[in-house]
Amino acid sequence: MEKYFEEALKEACQAYNEGEIPIGAVITYKGKIIAKAHNLKEQLNCSIYHAELLAIKEASEKLQTWRLNECDMYITMEPCFMCCGAILQSRINKVYYLVDNNKFGGIESIKKILKEIPSNYYFQIKKVEDKEYQEKITKLLKNFFSDKR
Repeated sequence: MEKYFEEALKEACQAYNEGEIPIGAVITYKGKIIAKAHNLKEQLNCSIYHAELLAIKEASEKLQTWRLNECDMYITMEPCFMCCGAILQSRINKVYYLVDNNKFGGIESIKKILKEIPSNYYFQIKKVEDKEYQEKITKLLKNFFSDKR
């Protein structure tokens, strides 16, 4: 799991260096990384270009299917409502993230929705308690937003 978060952190750092909110996402298939992405909302002037959505697109193209039910996703920050919906629709198996998104996080809302829909749409969600990575991503996010204000 550590190597996947390391790659997600590299993506977040790349986003930071490009003036994007520093969030990175990695998708694995049978233990192999098949997609990596970071936010590109500012560069491409499109509100939906979040790391999670771009990674889902890349993984779907590689596997030639929208059904990613054998895939896992590793994200530096809790996904927003929009990204949670895309994760749910793509049927990703497991989602791991490092830090909470107190402003736009969608995990609690998705957990409520999951109780009402068929089990074939279910995905497992887990916040990973890794202080080293959590400190790195928190510092990156704080620096990004303090630079912007």
